[in-house]
Amino acid sequence: MSKPNPFARLFQRYYSQFPTAVRTPSATPLRRAPQCYRERFVAELKLHRHQFRRQFASSPTPRSNNGGLDPNFVSILDKPAKMARVGKQHGPGLIILAIIPITAFCLGCWQVQRLGWKADLIARFDDRLTFPPLELPLRIDPDAIKDFDYRKVWAKGKLRHDQEMLVGPRMLEGENGYIVVTPLERTDENGRTSKILCNRGWIKADAKKQWFRKQNGALPEGEIVVEGLLRAPPKKNMFTPINHPEKGDWFFPDVQQMADWTGSQAVWVEESNQRRIYLCRMKGSQRAYRLEGPPL
Repeated sequence: MSKPNPFARLFQRYYSQFPTAVRTPSATPLRRAPQCYRERFVAELKLHRHQFRRQFASSPTPRSNNGGLDPNFVSILDKPAKMARVGKQHGPGLIILAIIPITAFCLGCWQVQRLGWKADLIARFDDRLTFPPLELPLRIDPDAIKDFDYRKVWAKGKLRHDQEMLVGPRMLEGENGYIVVTPLERTDENGRTSKILCNRGWIKADAKKQWFRKQNGALPEGEIVVEGLLRAPPKKNMFTPINHPEKGDWFFPDVQQMADWTGSQAVWVEESNQRRIYLCRMKGSQRAYRLEGPPL
């Protein structure tokens, strides 16, 4: 006895639900479907094969008699695919895309370095502000000032109001005014003299005249003690106007130029004696009391 076909149960279930008669081409008359499942399967296979061949033959694409395949067909195995830009240079767009992450990485490293430098600078200056004031010697080496930046110092001498310089205009709290820079002349026991530049603070524009400040006791006479912070000379940028000392126009505190004009040393001290300054409606330098590092 032959083994049953494995597809017999499948076709039996199919034709029991959808009993149909096997149709032949229109030229042949209808006949009854065979009762054997194997014969019914073979008949269905022949019918579908005949319909596929007829549909394939009626296709508008020209085909050969060699299995119905196109003679111009080329397999991917015979002619493998190639890259679109083999042997050609990349355009500028790809180069720009490669530069963007490199630039971002470099900027990130620079910001981290700036943050570490600023944190170290603020910590060092805060530590210097805790030291007691140091007396300034008569002669000061300008190259050593950067090692004592933000160091509290004091000096005794006489203010030369005849060589006073007003730097400005400068805005403070929405008001126009000037920074008062006055040389401090010092004399030792041997009679040798030396002068340094003192930044005495900010005044309003209407207190520019010395007679007005003298009436309010803001121009002290005689020997006084000046206490403040020893600062490194500020740096000038390319947009700052040029000073005209002969006209009394000072737009930027150029320490070296001021020292040459008044015969002083290139030493910049920001005074912090608020009691005397406020008598003439002046305000001390903001940098002397609020430590702020440069922006990142």
